[in-house]
Amino acid sequence: MPSFHHGPVEIAYLDSGEGEPIVLVHGFASTKEVNWVHPGWVGTLTRAGRRVIALDDRGHGQSAKLYDPAAYDTTLMADDVRALLDYLAIEKADVMGYSMGARITAFLARAHPKRVRCAILGGLGLRLVDGVGLPDSIAAALEAPSLDAVQDPTGRMFRAFAEQTKSDLTALAACIRGSRQVMTRDDAARIGVPMLIAVGTKDQIAGSPHDLAALIPGAQAFDIPGRDHMLAVGDRVFKERVLVFLEDRP
Repeated sequence: MPSFHHGPVEIAYLDSGEGEPIVLVHGFASTKEVNWVHPGWVGTLTRAGRRVIALDDRGHGQSAKLYDPAAYDTTLMADDVRALLDYLAIEKADVMGYSMGARITAFLARAHPKRVRCAILGGLGLRLVDGVGLPDSIAAALEAPSLDAVQDPTGRMFRAFAEQTKSDLTALAACIRGSRQVMTRDDAARIGVPMLIAVGTKDQIAGSPHDLAALIPGAQAFDIPGRDHMLAVGDRVFKERVLVFLEDRP
C-alpha cells in the first residue's frame, strides 16, 4: 500500500482508476477499505470514469498511530488531505467524507477552497456547527477493559466497530478527544464550493442535512431513506445521488 509523510506523520492511501480525481475521507474508527472499498464506493466511482484516492486518516488503518489528542485537531487532519493532493501533484479534486471524514472535508473546503472542486458530506449535518457529532463518552468505551464492560449504547456500538476494524483503541481514544472542533456558522456560510450534504433518515448522530444546507450558499441536502449512521455509508440510493451530483456540478 503506498504512503507518504506529512511532516513526521506517515499517511497510507490507495489510488485507483483514471479520470477526474475524487478523494475519499473515511469516518472515525474506520479505514479506507472498510468505508470505501468494501461498500463498493471505489468500484462505483472508477466504473464512472473517476480516479479514486482514499487515505487512512492519521491514527487509523495503516497510517501512523498517534497518542496525543492535540495531534488529531481537525485542521491538522484536513491538512493531511491537502498534503496528499500536493504529493500526488493534483491541483484540484472533488472530496467526499463520511462522518468525521465529512467534518475534515468541510474544514478543508473552508481552508483551501481552490483545492476542492466540490465537497460531499455524508453522515454529517447540522452537527458540523451545532456540537460535535460523536459523544466524548466513546473515548471511555474504547478504554474500557472489554466490550462487555461498556454500558453506553453509542459507546458500545463504536467499541464493537473499532474491534471489528482491528483498530488501535488507544489511538482512537486520543482521536475522539482531539478532533472535536466545531465550525462556526459564519465560517460555514463562507464555504464557497458546491456541496452535497447527505444523512440517513434514521441517523441520530449527524444532525439535519437541510438545516446545514440552509447555512451554506448553494448547498444541497439529501435524505438517505431508512438508514442510520452506520448503514447509510454503502447505500445504493446514496451512491446514485452522488454520481448525479458529480455529473452536474460545475
